[in-house]
Amino acid sequence: MGLVFTKLFSSLFGNKEARILVLGLDNAGKTTILYRLQMGEVVSTIPTIGFNVETVQYNNIKFQVWDLGGFIPGWLWANQYQSPLLLPIFLLMVYCRGFLSRPYWRCYFPNTQAIIYVVDSSDTDRLVIAKEEFHAILEEEELKGAVVLIFANKQDLPGALDDAAVTESLELHKIKNRQWSIFKTSAIKGEGLFEGLDWLSNTLKSGGG
Repeated sequence: MGLVFTKLFSSLFGNKEARILVLGLDNAGKTTILYRLQMGEVVSTIPTIGFNVETVQYNNIKFQVWDLGGFIPGWLWANQYQSPLLLPIFLLMVYCRGFLSRPYWRCYFPNTQAIIYVVDSSDTDRLVIAKEEFHAILEEEELKGAVVLIFANKQDLPGALDDAAVTESLELHKIKNRQWSIFKTSAIKGEGLFEGLDWLSNTLKSGGG
């Protein structure tokens, strides 16, 4: 359900590593964001099954990024991918309980200083699921002290909710005892991503997370 950033803030923290988890439902735009940051352009992607790894350099910051794929409830995956060719893969995923359940990506939680949660602002039908997963993540003991950055992504699409509407839909007012912020983004156009990373860098520099 996301990306894992292990990033070296050489100019801010010396040799200290700051670990950042990037999470979101499937098709939220995590992999597109990864390649926008890594190559400065949009790359056609397919839903990530398993993971891919990239290194991203940004303002003297080195990101090691693990794209773990999005969270897909089993029943939804079955409805979306009914091809007989994909059925064996689906059954294997259910058996392994890896890509369809939280225990798989829980192993990446330790030593995380920040969470970036990516939301498809145009997919209003699944905002309830996005909200439930988001608040479940915040309840994880190993993420209690993590700073939270929300990307209200896909602002380039018709009907996309703005940051205020996404804030309400995700019930961000319920976040207590941690620093958080939300930014409108478009991974396709490259808008809002670096503003969000600037906020995150400054927050971590000031001792957040």
